[in-house]
Amino acid sequence: MVDILAENLSGKAVMGSNGTELGDLYNISMDLKSGSLSHLLVTPHEQIDADRVGYDRDDAGHFQVPVRTVRAVKDYIVVER
Repeated sequence: MVDILAENLSGKAVMGSNGTELGDLYNISMDLKSGSLSHLLVTPHEQIDADRVGYDRDDAGHFQVPVRTVRAVKDYIVVER
């Protein structure tokens, strides 16, 4: 697996495997005890119906996309949908 620095991911577009653009990566949350990554925090695009996406949202309105759903990181971060 290729190492990717977190600083290179900030602002990267997040897309579902079905082709739906969800938004842009805002941050990544992690479990402080285990050090494992938990969620991608995604700023939703304005045109997306956030209630139909199916992800929980934090207090600031970011989608909380489980890291385990990430399938690829290239031009987009692709998550399983």
